Parts: sequence; C-alpha cells; structure tokens
Amino acid sequence: MNTKMSIAAMVALTLLLALPASVHAAEANTLEPLKIELPEASNQGTPCEHWSPNLEPEEYKERPPLLVPQGTALLSKGKPVAASAKEPVLGGWKQVTDGDKRFENNSLVELDSGVQWVQVDLQEERAIQAVLIWHAHKEKRVYFDLVVQLASDADFKTGVTTIYNNDYDNSSGLGVGKDKEYIENNRGRLMKVDGVKARFVRCYSNGNSANPMNNYVEVEVFGK
Repeated sequence: MNTKMSIAAMVALTLLLALPASVHAAEANTLEPLKIELPEASNQGTPCEHWSPNLEPEEYKERPPLLVPQGTALLSKGKPVAASAKEPVLGGWKQVTDGDKRFENNSLVELDSGVQWVQVDLQEERAIQAVLIWHAHKEKRVYFDLVVQLASDADFKTGVTTIYNNDYDNSSGLGVGKDKEYIENNRGRLMKVDGVKARFVRCYSNGNSANPMNNYVEVEVFGK
C-alpha cells in the first residue's frame, strides 16, 4: 500500500509540475478580502472644525474591501516599536502594536508636538500588502503631515518607499504629498502597498486639529 501511495504521489507531482507557468502564477495571485478587526466607534459626534484645501469629505458608508493575495496576515502584532522621542508623553511604545484599538484614553500613546514618528520593526523583511493606522478616534480630528514610509534599514537611509503622504505644503520637510487629509474614525486609515519588501514601517505626523500633540492607538502591518 505504501508503494502504491508513493507512486500516486509521484504521479500527482508530475502532473503539477507539468502545468503551465500561467496556472501557477494565477494561483499565487489569487486575491481575497483583507481581514480587519475594527474597534467600537465612539459616540462623540462633535463636528470637526478644521478645513483645508486638501481635506477629503467625511465618509459615512462602509469602506470597500481591500483585495490582497491569499495568505496575507497581520505581521505587526506584538512587534517592537521605536520612536522619534525617547519617552512618550502618555502610554508606552508597546501599545502601538498590542492589538488594543479602542478609543479610550488608556489605549492611546501620545508624543510631543512637532514632527514626530513611531516605527514598527517586523524583525525580518516581508512582502507588505497593507498598512492600517489608528490615531486618536474618540472625537473627530484631522492629523497633519501624515507620511508613512517603508525601509529595510532602521535608519531609513536607503531604499525608502513612501506609501502615503498628505503633507500638501511640505511643512514636515519630507516632501509634498498627493494624498488627502481625513477625519479620524474607528475605521482608521488603510493604505494599499502591493508587496513592497521591507522590515521597518515608519509613521510621521505633525499635530492635529484639536491640539499640537501626536497620537497613535495602533499600527497594523499586513503581508506574507
């Protein structure tokens, strides 16, 4: 029986290898909706008073699903976090990747004013498919100069890929971006990446419409 099973396995392998390369490529590129767990929405509906020529209209309908290759998974849960500041004003760095995305203040990490960043270390280079960021979403705010970059070195000296930049006037000094400012909510901001290989994800901000501080609730990185 073992001999018959071995022969059957060999036949199956031979048939698999004989398939056209296009079939293998199609299987590798099979897409499925990205699985996202959203936190509860806050009931505080205070209107956002900020306006700028780069602010997108507030969206109330559900976000359409993002299609990603099969096997895409959350890579960032529990991964190490570094930042531009030595210590946060509130919270701790590990909260950026701890999975707690609630709007309550004890789920929040706060950095001082000015251009600041937090950085997630995936601990090995991965093919990244999406990045999802929550800033403070207890109330409606706009966070300024959001720039998200990927790199394979922790100092972001070489091979840097910018996947999001809504700094329309270069006030961050990181270059002018073409993405939109938006009003925070429990859905966060989802960024499609399309398989860029990187180990580090760095997220910049430069204050918000309520105060000059910089906040993060969670940064999620998805890939293979």
